[in-house]
Amino acid sequence: MQHTIKDVQVHLVSTPIAAGFADATRKVETIGFLVVRILTDQGLEGIGITYHEVGGEATAELIRRNMTPKLIGRDPFDTEVIWNEFFHYLRGVARKGLMYCALSAIDIALWDLKGKITGLPIYKLLGGGRTAVPVYASGGWTSYSDDELVAEMQAMVARGYNTVKFKVGYDGGRNLRRDAERVRKVREAVGPDVTLMVDANNSFDAASAVQLANRIREYDIALFEEPVFADDMPGLARFRKGTDIPLGTGEHEYLKFGVRDLLLNEAADIVQVDAARAGGYTEMIKCAALTQAWNLKFAPHAMENIHLQLGAAVPNVVFLERLLIFEDLTAKVFDNAPVPIGGLMHVPDLPGLGLKLNMDFIREHDETASRHGKA
Repeated sequence: MQHTIKDVQVHLVSTPIAAGFADATRKVETIGFLVVRILTDQGLEGIGITYHEVGGEATAELIRRNMTPKLIGRDPFDTEVIWNEFFHYLRGVARKGLMYCALSAIDIALWDLKGKITGLPIYKLLGGGRTAVPVYASGGWTSYSDDELVAEMQAMVARGYNTVKFKVGYDGGRNLRRDAERVRKVREAVGPDVTLMVDANNSFDAASAVQLANRIREYDIALFEEPVFADDMPGLARFRKGTDIPLGTGEHEYLKFGVRDLLLNEAADIVQVDAARAGGYTEMIKCAALTQAWNLKFAPHAMENIHLQLGAAVPNVVFLERLLIFEDLTAKVFDNAPVPIGGLMHVPDLPGLGLKLNMDFIREHDETASRHGKA
């Protein structure tokens, strides 16, 4: 039966974060989701997600005012056609940023619809066969005391994670000695068998990042993420040449063009683009193909419930990232979001994304309801 798009609804939900919560370069004040629901004339609904921390209101308005009118009456299977139309239609106002967050959410919702119309999970539509994907726990903020940092890492391990990631860039990246000390304390606390990764959140110059990498190398670090500013590709390349700790980056890149530039500049070992920013599934498939052509690892940033289907289909996806800061909100926004078991995320045997929204919670907390009415 032919389906056409009948309506598009957008919701914003968020939650405040405790005062003083920070990584090396910014304080985190709120976290949230922008939720897109695309409804067909046959009664099916596809859901898509992007971030709502800074600028979610603008993203929602872009979807409502400029993108929704061009979706009504369209075939949800036309994902490539729709993606390219929006790429050209909006190219004058954005090459990165909120515009692609909007397109990402729409594209994810369309892929969810394609799965629901065919009765297949997205990973099956992509030709995948894995039923579970490794996942790691991510947290360990620089605003934590040493004791708080160690306690959170130990708690992650106690929950069954065998890979954990925490922040470096203490005091804004101005104290390498303290960073090295904190890494040592975590390694001694969790033991030799837990895989450790660190994330600098863009805080260092290349020389300082290499100094820190060489100081912590003895603690068997599996990944050093965003050691320098994300757009400093020469700095990323210098870092990569200065240490044998694998370099992870890409969460702030957009589209296949950003991945291409990382690869051509030899600026990554593990590519971490995010489907909720980089263009949805339609573009992530291309990003993944580029990493395969360069024989690199692919490890999408955050949004583990969105990336789970991709991880089940793309062979060089090594793991997913579960940001502990999002756990509570995720459990409220979705009725059935998978949770890790023994360091694995199991793929739902359900059509599309396999996710069901908790619309009671979303309607009650929708920040756009007062202006646009509840849907």
